[in-house]
Parts: sequence; C-alpha cells; structure tokens
Amino acid sequence: MMRRTMALLTASLLLIAACATDDGGGAATTVGDDGGASTTAGGDGATTTAGETMTDGVQTADTDLGTILVDPEGFTLYVFTADTDGESTCYDSCAQTWPPVPGDTAIGGDLDASLFGTTPRTDGADQLTVNGQPLYRYTPDAGPGDISGQGVGGVWFVVGADGGMIGGPEAAGDGYDY
Repeated sequence: MMRRTMALLTASLLLIAACATDDGGGAATTVGDDGGASTTAGGDGATTTAGETMTDGVQTADTDLGTILVDPEGFTLYVFTADTDGESTCYDSCAQTWPPVPGDTAIGGDLDASLFGTTPRTDGADQLTVNGQPLYRYTPDAGPGDISGQGVGGVWFVVGADGGMIGGPEAAGDGYDY
C-alpha cells in the first residue's frame, strides 16, 4: 500500500513539475500518455521529444567536417554547385531527394543574418539562401548531424557556419601545398 501511494505521489509531482512554465516565455515540458516527454518553447511553438535539441531556426552544429549549418531539426544543410546566380536548378526528382529549405525559415541568433536571403522558385515558393546559394536538405540523411550528402556527385556540399562550402570546388584552391 505504501509503495503504491509513493508511486502515485511521485507521478503526481513529476506531472505537476513537468507542466510548469516560467513567465519569461521559457519552455514547458509535458508528459504524454505514452510516458514520453515533450518540450514546447514559449512563443515559437516548436516541439521536440525528450533528449532532442530545439532551435529557433537555422543553427550551427559541430561535426567531423567542422561547424556546419543545420536546419531547425538539426539536419545538415547543403548547396548545389550547379545553381548559378542564386537560382535553384533542383526541381522534380532532384527536389524530392534534395528538398529546398523554405524561404521563411528563421535564422538562429548565433549566425550573421546578413549572409542569408531568399530566391524565388519556379513553383512560386521562396527558398532560403546563404551567400546567394540556395540551401537544401538531403533526404537520405537519417538523423540530425548526418552528413551523407557531402560530395555527392561532386556537386553537393555541406555549408560551413560562414556560409561557404566545405570541401567543395572552391575549397580546392586553399593556398596550402599538400
């Protein structure tokens, strides 16, 4: 009987604590029917499951390639060297594998917002750009931090925190004698 009372008391306290919010627009954590926790950030409505990182928009992440740009869910962002003059050339089946980053995606506070802009797509949507290059995700990346699209076909490259390609054609002339 005492164990059951303690278990109910503990569960009640956890539920009360999980539903608490601060008045400063902080995050509220709730416990779902399945026992999993989710967190909702005050003001932006973003939700993640326990253990995942929430962001307000495009952010940076540290990987084996260095510090790179990631989308709000933590997925790696790429540029396509076939895009010229800030215009996307990735449509149809290409865009199914390499979906464009929507133009209204927020830019995280740790980045220089002046590096980002948008470009119109032929379907009427806007696509986010960095240094004038349209940004994409790679659908085979299974989770946040995956960089499996790096160098695909010699034309797809991860983007560094400064907005430059990592390991792309422009990086070949880095001035070092190897």
